[in-house]
Amino acid sequence: MSRVTFLAAAAFALTMSGCDVDQTREAKLPDVDVEGGQAPAYDVDAPDVDVNTEERTVTVPDVDVDVNKQERTVTVPDVDIKRADADEDGRDSG
Repeated sequence: MSRVTFLAAAAFALTMSGCDVDQTREAKLPDVDVEGGQAPAYDVDAPDVDVNTEERTVTVPDVDVDVNKQERTVTVPDVDIKRADADEDGRDSG
């Protein structure tokens, strides 16, 4: 999985964890003759997020750093995310 896909999945998870969802209506199962019915309704209060940028000039110190590099193997989770408009192989159908 690419780093971009992982970051997108992480951003989506963080965004969804900030939502407040309250069910406003119970579901009603349809009659035995498969007529009628009602899907539940929800009020979703998502957080307001403002993202701004501004340019600043910052003075930073001149630092010489000697770094000893060490190679490590890290295990990361494998996440499959299928788009709703993708076919069975995960390819874009549109």
